[in-house]
Amino acid sequence: MSATARFNMIEAQIRTSNVTDPRILAALDAVPRERFVPAASRALAYADVPVPVAPGRYLLDPRSFAKLVQLARVTAQDKVLDVGCATGYSSAVLARLGGSVVALEQDADLVRIATETLARAVGQIAVTQGALIEGFKDEAPYDVIFVNGAIEQTPETLLSQLGEGGRLVTVINEGAHGRARLFLKEHGVIGQRPDFDADVPLLAGFKKAMGFIF
Repeated sequence: MSATARFNMIEAQIRTSNVTDPRILAALDAVPRERFVPAASRALAYADVPVPVAPGRYLLDPRSFAKLVQLARVTAQDKVLDVGCATGYSSAVLARLGGSVVALEQDADLVRIATETLARAVGQIAVTQGALIEGFKDEAPYDVIFVNGAIEQTPETLLSQLGEGGRLVTVINEGAHGRARLFLKEHGVIGQRPDFDADVPLLAGFKKAMGFIF
């Protein structure tokens, strides 16, 4: 059943959204998404919606996740920082595409779950606990930083951990709408460009601070 569900997810949600990189499709097919979803949410594992895995935390919907992965252009030599890895699904997929993955999570229960679920994953993955918005500078610089959710402002601390040629992908909410965005570091300078529209949940710790109102 799960193999059929993955096949249907790839054909109906991923390919139809212009994600055609064979490496990405193979990685999505190889990782059983249902293993990273609590029993109560398992029926939604392959649905075209964000899947709740903990209070206020979600796996990105397959379409948004796959399009962000494609936007990041992960190569086999890349060191990847996976911000907000939750139960570890994103890290399992990214580890099949990159050279190594640092899976960052701040919730202690999710760190424990991710450590367990990723123990059988293919690739080089290190799970670590810390504030998501702070990144993980001990292993910087990174070639790719993947942010699992929407944010409300430019992630300066994360961007400072990119190496030359490094890419950061995320969704930035502007009002009621979200837009995927690629940040690229070239010649020491970080540029950015918007990409596809995406409606994904706000990631814990990335809500824009409210200023004083006089």
